[in-house]
Amino acid sequence: MKLVLYILTALLMATGCGPDNTVGAETVKLSVDTQTLDFPAEGGDKSFTVTASDLVRLVPGENWMTVTKGIKDKDYKTVVTVNVEKNPSARERQSAVEVIAGEEKISVDIIQAAGAGFPSGDIDHEGALVSYASEWLGMGWNLGNHFDAYNNGVSGETAWGNPKATQTAFDKIRAAGFRTVRIPVTWLGHIGDAPDYKIDDKWLDRIAEVVGYAEAAGLNAIINMHHDGADSNHWLDVKTAATDADVHKQILEQVGAMWGQIADRFKDKGKFLIFEAFNEIHDGGWGWGDNRKDGGKQYNCLNEWNQAFVDAVRTSGGENADRILGIPAYCTNVDIAVETFRLPKDTAKDRLMMAVHCYDPYDYTLPAKKSEWGHTASSSKKVAGDNEADLRKVFEKLYNNFISKGIPVYMGEFGCVNRATAREQAFQQYYFKYYAKLAKTYRVPSILWDNGAEGHGNERHAFIDHGTGEYCSPEAEAAIKALITSYDDDLTLEQVYNNAPKQ
Repeated sequence: MKLVLYILTALLMATGCGPDNTVGAETVKLSVDTQTLDFPAEGGDKSFTVTASDLVRLVPGENWMTVTKGIKDKDYKTVVTVNVEKNPSARERQSAVEVIAGEEKISVDIIQAAGAGFPSGDIDHEGALVSYASEWLGMGWNLGNHFDAYNNGVSGETAWGNPKATQTAFDKIRAAGFRTVRIPVTWLGHIGDAPDYKIDDKWLDRIAEVVGYAEAAGLNAIINMHHDGADSNHWLDVKTAATDADVHKQILEQVGAMWGQIADRFKDKGKFLIFEAFNEIHDGGWGWGDNRKDGGKQYNCLNEWNQAFVDAVRTSGGENADRILGIPAYCTNVDIAVETFRLPKDTAKDRLMMAVHCYDPYDYTLPAKKSEWGHTASSSKKVAGDNEADLRKVFEKLYNNFISKGIPVYMGEFGCVNRATAREQAFQQYYFKYYAKLAKTYRVPSILWDNGAEGHGNERHAFIDHGTGEYCSPEAEAAIKALITSYDDDLTLEQVYNNAPKQ
């Protein structure tokens, strides 16, 4: 019997029966003929070849790809086919297939080109922009207190302490996961006399240069008129315009002349660039001033200014004929928008988006009078009420009154100041996670306010350095990663809710 076993063993070794039917005792180390497969946005099939004497196992990546393995041939080669679905997103996506043989591992990167995102041609049905906006604009970042900064009536890039913007910073902003950068611009001190209202070439050149940074980084960009209308203290004076027809007429002329120049400068830029008419237009009362008792006069003024903006951009031609335009509600206030917002008339179809802002609840997100937020927060340290439900109502109003009716909306600003302690930072991250999931769920692309003010507490919104692109602190990095991850992952609102910081 021992002799028989010996003979059988010898035969098995001679014929090479073993793992994955390899031949003889020869050992062939694991290798692949490529470590990268590049797919077009349309998807499809591509293959790579694995060589190994050991049994080959595959660990596929994301669920938008499937992997099949062929039969190993006499030369220890196995063909692996990867099928990738069409990419509906306006951004490149990546995954990998892990190839394992024995103790060896190799990863094959799967890279798929960005999809069309928002289509550049005509849209053939109402409301299509709503379907694209959330994915196309995604989560964004504000270059705040930068070109919108001003001193003594003159705007300047470094006037409020931020360094000059750089291409490096924009590249890192994109690498962090942001898809859009909003570049607020104040034009004060760079405007000539009537009737031409000539914009200073040097100022416009620098704005164009930074828009170029966004384009080179693969970011969408939004530029606007920002503090020109601050509290009705400058030329965009809605308080006076509402009671003086001559002032209103002069402002309409200036809006047309200035936006005509800006539009002309950028008319050859692609659809990555959006023009936003104005910022937070109000009379100094932040939505609680004379607008509440003047019979709608201020709202009517803004509606006409918005119309003048659209007309000026469209008549400039080129890419501006159907460029996406942001139309601000009065004070960019959600509740006032529900009551008073009116889309301008437009020669282009389905190319206007309403712009609003959200810093709810105010006492938590801006002055930091409250240090915690949500259902697990200490009652004495949070704004009273059901915090999650109250924030959700903001998005429900936008969805029910605008988005569901085919009017797309973006949140030009939202934010939550940085915090001092680990517990407070945990609640800040939870706020960002819950906010991001609401934004994704209700299809409201949103743009984080970053004013470069370091530290914690009142108005301290420094997350990413405007010059270097580095995170301003480990806590800022954690906050940004919480925000981006929550917008992009597949968790539900309920799951985010259930993972709030422990009491």
